[in-house]
Amino acid sequence: MVEERKESLRRVFPVSWSYLADPVREEFAQWCPGPESFLARLSGETDGVIPPFLADLAGIEFAINQASEDSLSFSPISDSLTHNPTLQLLQVEWQKLPALLGAGSLPPEPPLPGAGFVLVWRHPESGEVFAETASDEELLILKMAAEGITPGSLARQADIPEEAIEEAIGRALAKGICSAPGYLLRRDPAVFQANDFADRRYLTTRFFTLQWHITQTCDLHCRHCYDRSRRKSMDYRDALRILDDLSDFSRKRQIQGQVSFTGGNPLLHPRFFELYREAVDRGLMVAILGNPAPREALEKLAAIGKPAFYQVSLEGLEEHTDYIRGKGHFGRTVAFLELLRELEIFSMVMLTLTRDNLGQVLELGEFLRDRVDSFTFNRLSAVGEGAALALPPVGKFQAFLADYLRAASDNPAMRLKDNLFNVIRCERGGSSFGGCAGFGCGAAFNFVSILPDGEVHACRKFPSPIGNILRDGLAALYDSPLAARYRNGAAECRGCKIRPVCGGCLAVAHSHGLNIFEQRDPFCFRDPRG
Repeated sequence: MVEERKESLRRVFPVSWSYLADPVREEFAQWCPGPESFLARLSGETDGVIPPFLADLAGIEFAINQASEDSLSFSPISDSLTHNPTLQLLQVEWQKLPALLGAGSLPPEPPLPGAGFVLVWRHPESGEVFAETASDEELLILKMAAEGITPGSLARQADIPEEAIEEAIGRALAKGICSAPGYLLRRDPAVFQANDFADRRYLTTRFFTLQWHITQTCDLHCRHCYDRSRRKSMDYRDALRILDDLSDFSRKRQIQGQVSFTGGNPLLHPRFFELYREAVDRGLMVAILGNPAPREALEKLAAIGKPAFYQVSLEGLEEHTDYIRGKGHFGRTVAFLELLRELEIFSMVMLTLTRDNLGQVLELGEFLRDRVDSFTFNRLSAVGEGAALALPPVGKFQAFLADYLRAASDNPAMRLKDNLFNVIRCERGGSSFGGCAGFGCGAAFNFVSILPDGEVHACRKFPSPIGNILRDGLAALYDSPLAARYRNGAAECRGCKIRPVCGGCLAVAHSHGLNIFEQRDPFCFRDPRG
C-alpha cells in the first residue's frame, strides 16, 4: 500500500517529490492517501524540514495533473471573451516557480519570496499543458472575460488605445488561455464545410496579409518572371493611406494584419525603410519577400523590428539556379542564409517548380537542411516570361509529392505548401495541414496582392484584378462579389472533403487555359465527391 501511494504521489508531484528526503517520503506515504491530503500536509508544515516554497510548487503540479486529465472541451471561438475552462489561476508566495518544473534536479538557488500568480491551462488545439507566471496583461484579459468588459470600454476607462487591447487579446488567444468572438473573416458556409479531416479552424482566419509589391524595380531578371511591366510606384502619402487602411480593416475585423513587402526587390524602393517603420509602428506584422541584401540593411531592419520572416528564392542546384536567376545567385543566396541565421531572422527559401528542376528539389532540400528554417515550392505559373517554361507532367508530379513527403518526414527544413499534399494525406488516413496559405488556397481570403500603383489582385501569380485599393478601399474590395468568386474557387471542388485545406492552385488552372471559377486544378488526382 505504501509503495503504491509513493508511486501515485511521485506521478502527480514529480518535482516536489524530489525535494523530499527519504524518511519524509515514507511519512507522507503513510499519512497521505491521495494528492489532496499531500497538498494539505505540505501547507501545514512549518518546521523547516520542508522547503517553504514546496506547497506552492506542489499546487502547480496538482493543477497540471488536473488539466491533463480534464475532459472539458474548448473552442477558441465563442460568443464573447471567455477564459479557457481548463485554466487555473493560482496565487503563490514565491517567484519563478514554473521554471523549476522542467529542471529535473535541484536548482542551485531556491526561489525568492514574492507574491504573484501562476496560470495553468491546456491548449485547446495542441492539448499541451502549460504552467507560466501570469503577466499583468494576461491578468487584465482574464478580468475582462470575468466581468464582461469590452475592449472599447476598457480603452475609454484606462485611456489607452483600443488597438493595444485587441493585440493583447490576440496574444492571449494564441496562447489558448481564452476564446473570443469569431474572427470576421470567414469562409462561405455554402461552399466550405468542416469535417473530420478539415475541421472548423480552417473556416476562419485571424491573420490577413497584404502582399505588397511596392516597386517593380529589380536587380534580377529571372526567366520565369510573371510581370516585367512598367508600373509607377505610388506617392508616399498614398502608401501611408494603405497602411492606415489595413490597420483599420484589421481592427474592425478582429484580426492581425500583416504586410509582406515584395517587388521587384522591395529594398530598392527609395523609401522602403520608412514604409517598413510605419508598418511596425502601426502594430502590423511585417515580412520580406526579396533578394539577398547586405548586412547593413538587415541590421537596420532589426533595429526597427525583426521581420516575421525573410524569403528568398533558389530554383534548384547551383547551375540551374544561376541559369534561371543569374550567374552567382546561388552562392549569394547561400551566404545570405548564413547571415539571416547569424542575426536570428527566420529564413525561408521558395522554389518555383518546373519540368526542368523537378529532379533537383529533394537534393536541394537536403543541402538546405541546416541552412534554412523553411524550404517550400510553388508550381510554375505560366504567365509573363514564365510562359516560356513548362510544368512537370501530371503523373510525375503525383509521384514527386509522395517522394517529397517521405523526405520531409526526416528533414525539418522541408515544409509543406502545395495544397495537393492534402490529397495524399487524406487518402492515407493522415491529418490535414493548412495548405498553400494556411487555409488551402487563400486568394482573396487571408491575403490579397497590391501592385505598385494600388491595383489589387486576388493572387499575384496570375491576372486576378479585383479593384484599386486607393480608389475603393480594402474593406469594399474584400467584400466585393468578385473577391468572393476568387476565394470560393472552382465549382468542381465543391463537396470535396478536403476543400477547406485545398482548392488546388488557381494560377496553375489559369496557366492551362481553364475557367478557374468552374474547373479544378488539372494536377488534382482526387475525386472531388470523395
